[in-house]
Amino acid sequence: MFPILPGKVLLAPMSGVSDVAYRALCRSHGAALTTTEFVSATALVRESEKSYSKLRMHESERPSSVQLFGGRLQDVIDAAKLVEQHADLIDFNLGCPVYKVIRQRAGSALLEDTKELYDFLRQITKHLSKPFTVKIRKGIDDAHVNAVEVARLCEAAGAAAIAVHGRTQKQLYSGKADWSIIRDVKRAVRIPVIGNGDVRTPEDAARMLNETGCDYVMIGRGAMGNPYLFKQCNDYLTTGNYEPETPALRAKLFHAYSTLALSQGLALSHIKSQAMSFSRGLAHAAQIRQHVASCTSIEQILSLFAQTPAHP
Repeated sequence: MFPILPGKVLLAPMSGVSDVAYRALCRSHGAALTTTEFVSATALVRESEKSYSKLRMHESERPSSVQLFGGRLQDVIDAAKLVEQHADLIDFNLGCPVYKVIRQRAGSALLEDTKELYDFLRQITKHLSKPFTVKIRKGIDDAHVNAVEVARLCEAAGAAAIAVHGRTQKQLYSGKADWSIIRDVKRAVRIPVIGNGDVRTPEDAARMLNETGCDYVMIGRGAMGNPYLFKQCNDYLTTGNYEPETPALRAKLFHAYSTLALSQGLALSHIKSQAMSFSRGLAHAAQIRQHVASCTSIEQILSLFAQTPAHP
């Protein structure tokens, strides 16, 4: 069974973004659920140190969620057994459109054959004691839209909840997310449905909930470098108002992120990548990003944010 969450707005799993420190920061600003970066099942069972590091959880992450991807059944089963020791929920990626993933017959490639997908999921669930969720896309392309069918079979296979991204595999992240497919999935299943795609503001979050009837909203790219968005969304959903973010607050948030990141042993190169996202929307963001690239310490990066003008 999917757990009762303290809010309606969730952080999407994002490679290179949803590290343990960033997840903790989003939790502290109101994200009701956070999920790890996606983890290769095959790499995990081969004891990849990098993959194991992605399983690290912050104490605030309860319930905790790990996302797995893979196309080899036994690897996924073995990886899921390992993940159960670390997480309360196991999320299975059926939505990644990136070539290096789909060429492994993983991610959104699994949407192509629904019977095979059902059998795949049933074999996995036989070995699980923790709830599992799935994240899917609208379909492969506009001629092969099958999210409703996939959602029904995922429910039949035992999924506790399903996240739906409103783009097809072929769209990647271009064009506009089709929220109507989220509505259609919600009408077709009884398990909780999580809407995803093109939510960048509190107004977007409210509109998705209202237009689709989904149970939760999952924010991905809109939340990159912007953990305060979760507080804004929660405030807007409860009161109809929210406070705008200021450059000073953004600098404070990056300082908090960097402190958490260092405490978790994250590399400077990774923190610099996150700094690029935190600089979005700030005055002279291009110059900040240019200088971040040459920084050799956290202190240098923090000084760049501290020098940001009060108004963009």
